[in-house]
Amino acid sequence: MIKIFDKKLLFSLCGIIIIFLLVFTAYTNYQAIYTSGSTLDNKKIGWGIKREKDHKRPDVGKENAELMEKYNGIYLGNEQNKYIYLTFDEGYEAGYTEKILDVLKENNVKATFFITGHYLNTAEELVKRMVSEGHIVGNHTVKHKTLPEISDEEIKEEVMKLHQAVYEKTGYEMKYLRPPKGEYSERTLAITKELGYTNVMWTFGYLDYDENNQKGVEYAKKMILDNLHNGEIMLLHGNSKDNADALDSVIKEAKAQGYEFKSLDEFER
Repeated sequence: MIKIFDKKLLFSLCGIIIIFLLVFTAYTNYQAIYTSGSTLDNKKIGWGIKREKDHKRPDVGKENAELMEKYNGIYLGNEQNKYIYLTFDEGYEAGYTEKILDVLKENNVKATFFITGHYLNTAEELVKRMVSEGHIVGNHTVKHKTLPEISDEEIKEEVMKLHQAVYEKTGYEMKYLRPPKGEYSERTLAITKELGYTNVMWTFGYLDYDENNQKGVEYAKKMILDNLHNGEIMLLHGNSKDNADALDSVIKEAKAQGYEFKSLDEFER
């Protein structure tokens, strides 16, 4: 009787274990499907803002705002504070970043530089200077690909290969991402958030990136200063001669108007 009881007990235990394994496997698969970016909306959205006059904050659009809030992105600072968050996109080095860094140092302003893989590979010393002088280095992906147009795995490679390369060369660990061209989807926000990144958009930018269509330092100053606003995330391109030439005056005039330049690490919603 004891042996029969033992066999029955053994069979029962085996059955329980099998059921547990089946349930656990199903749950794990469900979790993988649930958290996969591929199950989320991949409609490509281009970040666009509607400028306002008289230093009023721009309208970023309902869809933009809702998705940024849902995935804890940075796109517009606190309305009550005259804070400006200065950011630069650096796809490649055109010879102006050293001057930009000099101006920032002279004015005691910290900025965020969103770099690509090409920038790191061709201007490593400038990236190291950014880090050593207390600036934030942000991720602008390896090859500047439009994220909604590539697979989940390609997104991870575009972000994390640059992440690892920057860490290996500088000891710096990035945490902010600016999606190339400002194009994103709910899927890309979810994937990059799972990678530990905060997506950062902007509330001011202008056509400054075409080196063959620079309109002069006075034009740049007027464009930038006319659009200052509370909680501004200012986007400038580091390959613009106009920006490099105008930056000192822009910083000094913005401060004279009561604005403070803050780091993204100090961002207030």
